[in-house]
Amino acid sequence: MLGRPKFVLASGSPRRLSLLNQAGIEPDALRPADVDETPKRGELPRSCANRLARAKADAALKAVQLDDDLRGSFILAADTVVAVGRRILPKADLADEASQCLRLLSGRNHRVYTAVCIVTPKETFRQRLIETRVRFKRLTDEDIRAYIDCGEWRGKAGGYAVQGIAGSFVVKMVGSYTNIVGLPLYETVSLLSGEGFPIRDGWLNAS
Repeated sequence: MLGRPKFVLASGSPRRLSLLNQAGIEPDALRPADVDETPKRGELPRSCANRLARAKADAALKAVQLDDDLRGSFILAADTVVAVGRRILPKADLADEASQCLRLLSGRNHRVYTAVCIVTPKETFRQRLIETRVRFKRLTDEDIRAYIDCGEWRGKAGGYAVQGIAGSFVVKMVGSYTNIVGLPLYETVSLLSGEGFPIRDGWLNAS
């Protein structure tokens, strides 16, 4: 492991950290970016995800540049957006918000976009946008009430967590499952590997 470049995750999301760990990557530091995630007026979901991922990467880079121990690290930032058509659903913090999201998603198709932005030790940026299509079953009032009561929707884009109880709402999914959770692993690992990050170094400790 001597000489391995350091790795910084620009997120405080336990889901993103868990997914990275699943791929054998243990960040040296977490530097959650304090970025206003409010969509701009008329902004399309794809554009919103791309803009916010880059903004988070920029903010994390500024923090890393001021830290002698982390300067020259790989940095990973990401942003996930859930959308029905052109409408971006909020990251629900209130029960009413989550309930509105679930009623909108009930029996319909929606799309989940995650933009992944990597900053290399040379401070070059690499970015990709991943899209997954999801269809929910028709949710009854009882489904929605019980799901709101369980609380796992808090802070989740679109008001649900697919890795939890809401996984039972999914009738069909086309694309990356880990993208819906918050970090598309295949694309993330491919980006890192393509820029020279030693992905496999952590595999011996992954078990």
